[in-house]
Amino acid sequence: MSVHKRKRKGKITWLYKFDGPGSTRDNRRIVRGFGFATKGAAQDAEAKRRIDEEQEFAMAKAGVGVAAEPPKTLSTLLEEFFRQHAEKKLAPKTIERYHEQAACLHPDLLAMRLTDITPLHLSREWNRLLESGGHHRKTKKPRPLAAKTVRSIAGVVSSAFRRAELWGLVTSNPVRRSEPPVAKKHEGLALMPAEQARLVESATGPWCLPMFLDLSAATGARRGEILALRWSDIRDGCAFIDRSLTQTKEVLLFKSTKSGRPRRIELPGSALTALDAHRQRQDEFRRKFGPDYRTDLNLIFANPDGTLLKPDSISASVSLLCRKLGLPKGASLHTLRHSHASVLLADGVDLATVSERLGHSSVRVTAEIYSHAMRGRDQEAARRWDELMGRTSQERPKVPVN
Repeated sequence: MSVHKRKRKGKITWLYKFDGPGSTRDNRRIVRGFGFATKGAAQDAEAKRRIDEEQEFAMAKAGVGVAAEPPKTLSTLLEEFFRQHAEKKLAPKTIERYHEQAACLHPDLLAMRLTDITPLHLSREWNRLLESGGHHRKTKKPRPLAAKTVRSIAGVVSSAFRRAELWGLVTSNPVRRSEPPVAKKHEGLALMPAEQARLVESATGPWCLPMFLDLSAATGARRGEILALRWSDIRDGCAFIDRSLTQTKEVLLFKSTKSGRPRRIELPGSALTALDAHRQRQDEFRRKFGPDYRTDLNLIFANPDGTLLKPDSISASVSLLCRKLGLPKGASLHTLRHSHASVLLADGVDLATVSERLGHSSVRVTAEIYSHAMRGRDQEAARRWDELMGRTSQERPKVPVN
């Protein structure tokens, strides 16, 4: 990335600049951004600006503009929705997932005029997706989609129709009166501390995987947040998380955290000791690769040459390891996040603290996801109530009966 340091009147800021899409030697258009407090902030802003510039260039090249014909079918509505709304505000990974979900819709429904689509058409489509909306990777034969997936697809269609209402293309949103399936709620799987330790000790694959798993278990942070950590983010015994690494089919880039706000996570002493040993080993790679090492990224978890690790590859390695170790069915990298929260809540750590460590948008989200882990605490509360009331009745002076 073209990120540079700038010093004016003793104040250091960061800027980015790159050649805009379509630039040539004779007709060069430079895109710039200034005034960023940190190098990481400039890199994140540049990555987002590149995506925006590419999308606007592609739209202009395709002749999409204000005078273009408004969408009339569901297919063209979704295309317009992705351009005008989703692609301007959502993370690239989310956009990619939206496109994948929209691709599951039947071609006949996609070709229908917006004003002709009724709640019945959509309810039939949800049922079709439940029965045969997916396909096997190898055989390509149809297979059922999970109720949660179908409901997510319905959510994308509903969001597009909401925009269509605002744009004056339809008078109502037919998805609201359709009947998407209700997904079953599953309790998050959590590993026992001994199982977590065995997972870390048995880790093979990327050289840094054991430390990656150790820090994931100790913090409960998301995959992308751990992979985006720089050594400068570890200060005063804490990890400062303000970004995340995301992967699409085309690109790896940094984005903001899921909640959109930074947070600080206190690290246990064992994790800090392990990080020191990890850094010493990384320094050996840095010396080995010399000037070819990506010192500018300053990542804690990286390939031997300091370049970005692929989040999906890390997840695949951990899932394979979980199966080899015979851990509970469904155990994965994300299970460490559930385990972190479940263990702390079961041991009596208050809900607000756990919610802050996980980076949830509210305490309510944490309570809904981890209600199973708090049942033991509820029983403890009932027991303590009995003890309190028992002591109170014993201490209360007896009133003589006349």
